[in-house]
Amino acid sequence: QVQLVESGGGLVQPGGSLRLSCAASGTIFSIYAVGWYRQAPGKQRELVARITRGGDTNYTDSVKGRFTISRDNAKDTVYLQMNSLKPEDTAVYYCNLGGAMGYWGKGTLVTVSS
Repeated sequence: QVQLVESGGGLVQPGGSLRLSCAASGTIFSIYAVGWYRQAPGKQRELVARITRGGDTNYTDSVKGRFTISRDNAKDTVYLQMNSLKPEDTAVYYCNLGGAMGYWGKGTLVTVSS
């Protein structure tokens, strides 16, 4: 019954911003590390950002300084604030709890284009 639902994707112009949300249900959200992954056309899925149970964060180099991951355990929700978006950020973004052997959402599409 664990469910992760991503939202907030859409079409945005280069330089714009989006905030993705991932709402969890059916599990104890606060015990998991949470990651945002993305998969762009013709590319492998990559880890974009991760936040631990204790709130420590890390990011792939390509998004450092532009993206911020955060979590609100009281709302069972994780966020990815994306600023200064570039066309190469275009991808389906997936929420993950607990790593590869954990839980996955179905993704939300982010398209950065003029």
